[in-house]
Amino acid sequence: MFEVPKEKCFLVGGAVRDSLLGLEQNDHDYTVVGVSEKQMLDWGFSRVGKDFPVFLDNNGTEFALARTERKTGNGYAGFETFTENVSLEDDLVRRDLTMNAMAQNWRGEIIDPFGGQKDIRDRVIRHVGVAFSEDPVRVLRVARFAAKYHHMGFVIHPTTMDLMKSMVKSGEVDHLVPERVWAEFVKVINTKTPSVFLRVLHDCGALAKIMPEVDTLYGVPQVALYHPEVDTGTHIEMVLDQACKLAPGNTAIAFAALAHDLGKGLTPQDELPKHHNHEATGVAPVKTLSDRLKVPADCKALAISACAYHLKAHRSLESRPGTLYDLIMDVGLQNSKKFDEFLLVCEADKRGRLGMEDGDYPQGDFLRAVFQACKQVSGQPFADLPVKTIIEKIRTARIKAIHIRSSEWKKLQKNITPTEPEAQAKTVIKKVSLT
Repeated sequence: MFEVPKEKCFLVGGAVRDSLLGLEQNDHDYTVVGVSEKQMLDWGFSRVGKDFPVFLDNNGTEFALARTERKTGNGYAGFETFTENVSLEDDLVRRDLTMNAMAQNWRGEIIDPFGGQKDIRDRVIRHVGVAFSEDPVRVLRVARFAAKYHHMGFVIHPTTMDLMKSMVKSGEVDHLVPERVWAEFVKVINTKTPSVFLRVLHDCGALAKIMPEVDTLYGVPQVALYHPEVDTGTHIEMVLDQACKLAPGNTAIAFAALAHDLGKGLTPQDELPKHHNHEATGVAPVKTLSDRLKVPADCKALAISACAYHLKAHRSLESRPGTLYDLIMDVGLQNSKKFDEFLLVCEADKRGRLGMEDGDYPQGDFLRAVFQACKQVSGQPFADLPVKTIIEKIRTARIKAIHIRSSEWKKLQKNITPTEPEAQAKTVIKKVSLT
């Protein structure tokens, strides 16, 4: 049982690619040539999915019948598949990139009909053939691979970028479904430079189709004193990279970093490069983007809080206890995890600026301290009082606790001599809040 004749079974895709790159091979997928669905079932394999002939053994390893495809409609699902009399090369030619269109036989020999090994050596991301343009998901995959292998020097071949642009112009990218866009975003935040994903999609025009609220930030200037990178789109790229560095794999933090400054895309031209009240105007596009991509509720909630209150976090060292209390309550006193994630987004925002990538964010430690002080206040002593009085008493007690903890924290900091950049940062905070 679960035995495919070795001469008919080939390791394909990412496992072959990553082996040649000297990277860990996480997935082992196989293509089976010259075998019917009935034979696979007779050998004990279980078929999964209804669109493609893919089978699992008892260990969960995937075995797919070699197949060809014919486009019958728009988007990812608009294909009819065929598995009879399909050769290995027929199967490989339908794949997206040359680096993914290789196979390895049972002897360890590489079958490489489209030059994938050379492109890997040359650090080139190149499409296999014209069939690439039939599937809009491939635009997202190219952007993700560009992000994944950016640190290794990989670049997209000009002809592939031109093809991606043509797919945008033809309207093929319009058929991307939200679930696939979100799935690719979740994958890309585990790369070293997720910013490359955004930049590639912006450069080929796809970002304007799938995340117009983000795309519109490119070319929008900011005050150079606080944002030496100036361009808001560049700032978002840097913040996303910092968020994924501070909290690897945390989808909620990554999405909040992506969406926290959407209000800057709505700033009137005559007010630029300043962005007054962008934290308030940004909430609506955050909700729109979240709903369109069908992001999980916790990701949407954190993104809204990060958009609405990140400036208050930046100003917290100079804020009154009552203002700090309002910030804590607005973000959520009962959700310690969310509050800590909120602070990491704010830290990523501070570090996502040219020349500030390794800077400290004292506001984070400060707000964690006052948050705990606020949270420790119990309403038990006021249990016998009228409800309205209880609410006011608890509020007063929490503000007092915040005041005490704030004073203690700041007194402790006075005993620490700041470095020159930190001293300059504190001077800037006193002059004007970070934007």
